[in-house]
Amino acid sequence: MSSENEVLLRVDNLVKHFPITQGIIIQRQTGAVHAVDGISFDIYKGETLGLVGESGCGKSTTGRTILQLYRPTAGSVHFEGRDLAKLSNEEMRQVRRRAQMIFQDPYASLNPRMTVGEIIGEPLQIYRIMKGQELRDRVASLLELVGLNPAYSNRYPHEFSGGQRQRIGVARALALNPSLIVCDEPISALDVSIQAQVVNLLEDLQKELGLTYLFIAHDLSMVRHISDRVAVMYLGVIVELTTREELYNNPLHPYTQALLSAVPIPDPFAEEKRQRIILEGDVPSPVNPPSGCRFRTRCPLAIEICAKERPEFREVKPGHFVACHLV
Repeated sequence: MSSENEVLLRVDNLVKHFPITQGIIIQRQTGAVHAVDGISFDIYKGETLGLVGESGCGKSTTGRTILQLYRPTAGSVHFEGRDLAKLSNEEMRQVRRRAQMIFQDPYASLNPRMTVGEIIGEPLQIYRIMKGQELRDRVASLLELVGLNPAYSNRYPHEFSGGQRQRIGVARALALNPSLIVCDEPISALDVSIQAQVVNLLEDLQKELGLTYLFIAHDLSMVRHISDRVAVMYLGVIVELTTREELYNNPLHPYTQALLSAVPIPDPFAEEKRQRIILEGDVPSPVNPPSGCRFRTRCPLAIEICAKERPEFREVKPGHFVACHLV
């Protein structure tokens, strides 16, 4: 999968800082929130890259910055050979036909004043791709594709359950035939019984349409189910990136080991024998992140160099990248 022509998305040293200002009339910047602080990774055509980490670590900001919903502070995002960070708003508007997003909250991401047919058909109207009966037929086929009755097109979002609303969001994302979809925690707001249905739908659509996913989540068991490779994020940086099997069977970074030790095992005897890694302290503020390694303030293995030098994100085994001085 490592050949150059198969890379669909390349993120290189991506940075997104949100300024903190003071003053009412004359505003001056007094600091910045280091939401994303120099991350790099590739996504290959047809694969699913899982992005996991604690709440507030910068996962959603990464997804939105890749699609230029937030303009990056620094770095580049190459998608299908073009650097999105250098495109104008009009050029980016055309690129968004090929890169779409499924939002986290199916209750907030659908306009309550529009019918389902209007919501799904809106992208096709905005880009003037089709109208009239052709548009209605396309909306009906998209509803069928995500497992909903085409007769629902005249209903409003409040008439649907959370799982059905998320299927509507998926149909809207598919309307323009994208090649990349950023899934921003698409199942976290749903009941556990519905989560598996939505994930299975995404997998079926990927096989049928040849889609590529960036799957953002904090449910490690679900990420293991859907992802080909997994990137672990902590306080704005990626600390480990490798294949699904390698990450879950041989985690190298202390933070990844702690995360995986918290995943429940459906075997009471194995669960009883397992040693849980409890991290001390709280996640530092992204306004004033620690020097050197971001994880050192909570790492049980931290040594002197961890406070002085930021660890290089390097390949320690073929396809296995880690940012840790001790690995």
